[in-house]
Amino acid sequence: MKKRTINTAYCFDLDGTVTQEEILPEIAHVLGIKEEIYALTKATMNGHLNFESSFKLRVRLLSSVGLERVRGIVSRVKINSKIQKFINSRPNNCFIVTGNLDVWINILKDKINCKMFSSSALMDKNQIIGIKNILDKGFALKVIRELGFERIICVGDGMNDISMFEESDLSIAFGGVHEPFDTLIQLADYITYDEEGLCQVLKSL
Repeated sequence: MKKRTINTAYCFDLDGTVTQEEILPEIAHVLGIKEEIYALTKATMNGHLNFESSFKLRVRLLSSVGLERVRGIVSRVKINSKIQKFINSRPNNCFIVTGNLDVWINILKDKINCKMFSSSALMDKNQIIGIKNILDKGFALKVIRELGFERIICVGDGMNDISMFEESDLSIAFGGVHEPFDTLIQLADYITYDEEGLCQVLKSL
Protein backbone atom coordinates (compact mmCIF):
# COMPACT_ATOMS: atom_id res chain seq x y z
CA MET A 1 0.00 0.00 0.00
CA LYS A 2 1.40 3.39 -1.03
CA LYS A 3 2.22 5.75 1.83
CA ARG A 4 0.06 8.90 1.81
CA THR A 5 1.96 12.13 1.19
CA ILE A 6 1.55 14.66 4.00
CA ASN A 7 0.79 18.20 2.82
CA THR A 8 3.80 19.94 4.33
CA ALA A 9 4.82 23.60 4.53
CA TYR A 10 8.55 24.35 4.76
CA CYS A 11 9.32 27.65 6.50
CA PHE A 12 12.80 29.17 6.27
CA ASP A 13 14.47 32.03 8.07
CA LEU A 14 16.21 34.21 5.47
CA ASP A 15 19.40 35.73 6.90
CA GLY A 16 22.18 33.18 7.35
CA THR A 17 19.84 30.34 6.43
CA VAL A 18 18.75 30.80 2.83
CA THR A 19 21.42 33.47 2.34
CA GLN A 20 25.10 32.80 2.92
CA GLU A 21 25.46 35.86 5.14
CA GLU A 22 23.42 38.09 7.41
CA ILE A 23 21.94 40.82 5.21
CA LEU A 24 22.05 43.85 7.53
CA PRO A 25 25.75 43.43 8.43
CA GLU A 26 26.48 43.07 4.70
CA ILE A 27 24.70 46.37 3.99
CA ALA A 28 26.56 47.97 6.89
CA HIS A 29 29.93 46.71 5.61
CA VAL A 30 29.41 48.41 2.25
CA LEU A 31 28.22 51.62 3.93
CA GLY A 32 31.10 51.79 6.42
CA ILE A 33 29.14 51.19 9.64
CA LYS A 34 29.99 47.52 9.99
CA GLU A 35 31.13 47.62 13.63
CA GLU A 36 27.93 49.25 14.91
CA ILE A 37 25.60 46.87 13.07
CA TYR A 38 27.77 43.83 13.88
CA ALA A 39 27.62 44.62 17.60
CA LEU A 40 23.82 44.93 17.52
CA THR A 41 23.41 41.79 15.42
CA LYS A 42 25.70 39.73 17.67
CA ALA A 43 23.92 40.94 20.82
CA THR A 44 20.60 39.95 19.25
CA MET A 45 21.75 36.54 18.03
CA ASN A 46 23.15 35.79 21.52
CA GLY A 47 19.91 36.81 23.21
CA HIS A 48 21.32 39.87 25.02
CA LEU A 49 19.02 42.26 23.15
CA ASN A 50 15.49 41.46 22.01
CA PHE A 51 14.94 41.39 18.25
CA GLU A 52 12.42 44.22 18.12
CA SER A 53 14.62 46.74 19.93
CA SER A 54 17.72 45.66 18.02
CA PHE A 55 15.98 45.77 14.67
CA LYS A 56 14.63 49.28 15.26
CA LEU A 57 18.13 50.50 16.12
CA ARG A 58 19.66 48.84 13.07
CA VAL A 59 17.01 50.24 10.73
CA ARG A 60 17.55 53.71 12.21
CA LEU A 61 21.28 53.46 11.46
CA LEU A 62 20.58 52.42 7.88
CA SER A 63 17.48 54.50 7.14
CA SER A 64 19.40 57.49 5.81
CA VAL A 65 20.63 55.40 2.89
CA GLY A 66 18.63 55.55 -0.35
CA LEU A 67 16.47 52.51 -0.99
CA GLU A 68 17.88 51.78 -4.43
CA ARG A 69 21.42 51.68 -3.05
CA VAL A 70 20.39 49.17 -0.37
CA ARG A 71 18.54 47.05 -2.92
CA GLY A 72 21.66 47.00 -5.07
CA ILE A 73 23.67 45.66 -2.12
CA VAL A 74 21.03 43.05 -1.24
CA SER A 75 20.81 41.86 -4.85
CA ARG A 76 24.46 40.77 -4.58
CA VAL A 77 23.93 38.71 -1.40
CA LYS A 78 24.72 35.07 -2.14
CA ILE A 79 22.03 32.44 -1.71
CA ASN A 80 22.73 28.84 -0.69
CA SER A 81 22.28 27.03 -3.99
CA LYS A 82 21.11 23.67 -2.63
CA ILE A 83 18.50 25.31 -0.39
CA GLN A 84 17.42 27.48 -3.30
CA LYS A 85 17.02 24.37 -5.45
CA PHE A 86 14.91 22.69 -2.75
CA ILE A 87 12.64 25.73 -2.53
CA ASN A 88 12.40 26.16 -6.30
CA SER A 89 11.24 22.55 -6.64
CA ARG A 90 8.42 23.15 -4.13
CA PRO A 91 7.40 26.81 -4.57
CA ASN A 92 3.85 26.29 -3.35
CA ASN A 93 4.99 24.58 -0.15
CA CYS A 94 7.92 26.81 0.81
CA PHE A 95 7.85 30.13 2.65
CA ILE A 96 10.45 32.66 3.75
CA VAL A 97 9.65 33.95 7.24
CA THR A 98 11.95 36.86 8.05
CA GLY A 99 12.03 39.83 10.37
CA ASN A 100 13.85 41.80 7.68
CA LEU A 101 12.14 44.69 5.89
CA ASP A 102 10.02 44.05 2.80
CA VAL A 103 11.47 46.98 0.83
CA TRP A 104 14.99 45.64 1.31
CA ILE A 105 14.50 41.94 0.61
CA ASN A 106 11.73 41.91 -2.01
CA ILE A 107 14.46 42.06 -4.66
CA LEU A 108 15.38 38.46 -3.69
CA LYS A 109 11.87 37.14 -4.43
CA ASP A 110 12.55 36.19 -8.05
CA LYS A 111 15.68 34.25 -7.08
CA ILE A 112 14.10 32.39 -4.18
CA ASN A 113 10.69 31.95 -5.89
CA CYS A 114 8.32 31.48 -2.96
CA LYS A 115 6.02 33.58 -0.79
CA MET A 116 7.67 35.78 1.83
CA PHE A 117 6.44 36.94 5.22
CA SER A 118 8.45 39.93 6.45
CA SER A 119 8.44 43.13 8.46
CA SER A 120 7.18 46.21 6.61
CA ALA A 121 8.54 49.74 6.31
CA LEU A 122 6.95 53.17 6.30
CA MET A 123 8.18 55.03 3.22
CA ASP A 124 8.38 58.61 2.03
CA LYS A 125 9.29 58.42 -1.65
CA ASN A 126 12.64 56.59 -1.70
CA GLN A 127 13.35 56.92 2.01
CA ILE A 128 12.49 54.72 5.00
CA ILE A 129 10.90 56.90 7.68
CA GLY A 130 9.96 54.16 10.12
CA ILE A 131 8.74 50.61 10.66
CA LYS A 132 5.09 49.83 9.99
CA ASN A 133 5.17 46.30 11.39
CA ILE A 134 7.77 43.92 12.82
CA LEU A 135 6.88 40.37 11.89
CA ASP A 136 5.89 37.93 14.61
CA LYS A 137 7.17 34.67 13.14
CA GLY A 138 4.86 32.57 15.30
CA PHE A 139 1.85 34.48 13.97
CA ALA A 140 3.13 33.98 10.40
CA LEU A 141 3.16 30.21 10.96
CA LYS A 142 -0.44 30.34 12.20
CA VAL A 143 -1.41 32.09 8.96
CA ILE A 144 0.44 29.45 6.94
CA ARG A 145 -1.27 26.64 8.82
CA GLU A 146 -4.66 28.15 7.98
CA LEU A 147 -3.80 27.67 4.29
CA GLY A 148 -4.52 23.98 4.84
CA PHE A 149 -1.12 22.45 5.52
CA GLU A 150 -1.18 19.33 7.71
CA ARG A 151 2.40 19.77 8.90
CA ILE A 152 4.87 22.64 9.20
CA ILE A 153 8.64 22.18 9.21
CA CYS A 154 10.74 25.24 10.00
CA VAL A 155 14.43 26.11 9.75
CA GLY A 156 16.17 28.92 11.63
CA ASP A 157 19.21 30.02 13.57
CA GLY A 158 18.47 33.02 15.81
CA MET A 159 16.57 34.20 18.85
CA ASN A 160 13.70 35.64 16.78
CA ASP A 161 13.05 32.14 15.37
CA ILE A 162 11.90 30.84 18.76
CA SER A 163 8.20 31.60 18.17
CA MET A 164 8.46 29.93 14.75
CA PHE A 165 9.93 26.79 16.33
CA GLU A 166 7.19 26.75 18.97
CA GLU A 167 4.44 26.87 16.33
CA SER A 168 5.94 24.25 14.00
CA ASP A 169 5.49 20.48 14.02
CA LEU A 170 9.17 19.81 13.34
CA SER A 171 12.07 22.24 13.62
CA ILE A 172 15.66 22.32 12.40
CA ALA A 173 18.38 24.53 13.91
CA PHE A 174 20.78 25.49 11.12
CA GLY A 175 24.37 26.56 11.78
CA GLY A 176 25.46 27.45 8.27
CA VAL A 177 26.85 30.89 9.20
CA HIS A 178 27.11 30.79 13.00
CA GLU A 179 26.19 28.58 15.94
CA PRO A 180 22.39 28.49 16.37
CA PHE A 181 20.94 30.28 19.40
CA ASP A 182 21.05 28.01 22.49
CA THR A 183 17.27 27.94 23.01
CA LEU A 184 16.75 26.92 19.37
CA ILE A 185 19.09 23.98 19.83
CA GLN A 186 17.06 22.91 22.86
CA LEU A 187 13.78 23.24 20.92
CA ALA A 188 15.01 21.70 17.68
CA ASP A 189 14.18 18.21 16.50
CA TYR A 190 17.27 18.27 14.25
CA ILE A 191 20.50 20.27 14.07
CA THR A 192 22.65 20.59 10.96
CA TYR A 193 25.60 22.77 9.99
CA ASP A 194 25.68 22.76 6.19
CA GLU A 195 23.14 23.18 3.42
CA GLU A 196 23.63 19.71 1.96
CA GLY A 197 22.90 18.14 5.34
CA LEU A 198 19.88 20.41 5.77
CA CYS A 199 18.42 19.40 2.41
CA GLN A 200 19.00 15.73 3.18
CA VAL A 201 17.08 16.08 6.44
CA LEU A 202 14.23 17.98 4.75
CA LYS A 203 13.88 15.38 2.00
CA SER A 204 13.81 12.56 4.55
CA LEU A 205 10.93 14.00 6.58
